[in-house]
Amino acid sequence: MIMSTYLISMRQSSSAWRSVIPQKRPPSPPWGSWAVHRHTGPEGVLQRAGALENQVTKRCRKVRSSCQSVLSCFDQQYSQELGDLWASARAVLLDPNSWQYGVMLNRFSAVTGVAQVLQSQGFSTLLLGTGVSKLLGNGPSTVSLSKYQAGKDSLLPRDSDYISKCPPDDSRLQPDSTSHALGQDLQPEPSLSSCRPTLQCYIHPRPLRFPSQAHRPGQLKQYYLLNAASLLPVLALKVRDGEKVLDLCSAPGGKAVAIMQCATPALLCCNEPDPHRRDWLAKTLESFLSPSLTSRVVVSAQDGRSFGKSEAGTYDKVLVDAPCSNDRSWLYCGSQQGEQRLKERAKLPALQAQLLRSALSAVRPGGVVVYSTCTLSSFENCAVVEAVLNECPEAEPEDLWEEIAVPLSTYFTFRTAHPARGQPPVQPQNGSYHHRLGLLVVPQPGKTWGPMFLSRIRRRR
Repeated sequence: MIMSTYLISMRQSSSAWRSVIPQKRPPSPPWGSWAVHRHTGPEGVLQRAGALENQVTKRCRKVRSSCQSVLSCFDQQYSQELGDLWASARAVLLDPNSWQYGVMLNRFSAVTGVAQVLQSQGFSTLLLGTGVSKLLGNGPSTVSLSKYQAGKDSLLPRDSDYISKCPPDDSRLQPDSTSHALGQDLQPEPSLSSCRPTLQCYIHPRPLRFPSQAHRPGQLKQYYLLNAASLLPVLALKVRDGEKVLDLCSAPGGKAVAIMQCATPALLCCNEPDPHRRDWLAKTLESFLSPSLTSRVVVSAQDGRSFGKSEAGTYDKVLVDAPCSNDRSWLYCGSQQGEQRLKERAKLPALQAQLLRSALSAVRPGGVVVYSTCTLSSFENCAVVEAVLNECPEAEPEDLWEEIAVPLSTYFTFRTAHPARGQPPVQPQNGSYHHRLGLLVVPQPGKTWGPMFLSRIRRRR
């Protein structure tokens, strides 16, 4: 049974996308009403290059105090799980002025001028010259290109039933942030046929900050600011043209945008049950994806825990970027909020395991699921993967060490998965097995990316 969807449509009276519940599939694509924005041509970006370069500066601002209850909890757990790595990781997490940011270019917008400014400031392409680049542009899949059909509408879970992912660690990455340097006129979108899938992410060895672009209806942004480690789960997914892909916990939408930079799937279903986060997701999609993709990208509002039942065996690839105890943002909660989040933290592994099981049900035999979090906690990382693998004989973990960790070790500090403290592993403890459970990116001085955990699991035929 094809799952119910909330198709994206843009209301003329609103500056942002809204998710609507159609009684029937609309006779014409809702994205067809997008306004084609004005532009100034390539010269416009180059004329603003000087102003843009002036805004590329090291972040230096007053940092809020850390939440002591959260920090104490992290100290107790991570000093045991990470050993000597925790002291240096702790120093990075407590110094936001040291954090690095990646700049992912948008292939659906003209970005030549932006790339020139980045290169002039010492930014370099993350994937260029690494073995990981072979994962991109790897040609079409042999799966069916049949169009996605909507089914009956599903009921939304209560807000208390679903713990959403924490927002990004820097609120200035949200869609409403502004950049005066780029002005009001953004660049025109190339035709879809001319947009060769390629993931371009620029990084800098120092914590230089590129200015954000504002969300404006009908206009495409040229780039997305992100923690570069968040691209690793997308690389591990290895999406090919023509595949059906599910982003099970999609908001705020950065990984969905990255997927569309890597390939042109037949279907990308972005699922998000929380209405406020779904609005945020809608803004992200409107800001980065071409209107010509309306038949390929849909937004769903299902409870991810039950998704696999209604969509069993439907997808070729599934990404589970699970709700987690986001280490970066949790450290800067208020004391009362921090205490509440620590209480919720104990419930997260059960939720994450439910989402991972659902994803394994939604993927077709032979397809893959990538599970990821932005926490260092082994209880939410390898312990969840191990528990689900023990229950699902058809699931088999795949080793990502040679594929991702080795070629990208220059930029990221990787650690292989280890069992949660106090939780003996069901499988034998050996290096090969822990390599297969997953990779953990640990923030370190000069390599402040992460935390990010990723694990790839294939469903046997």
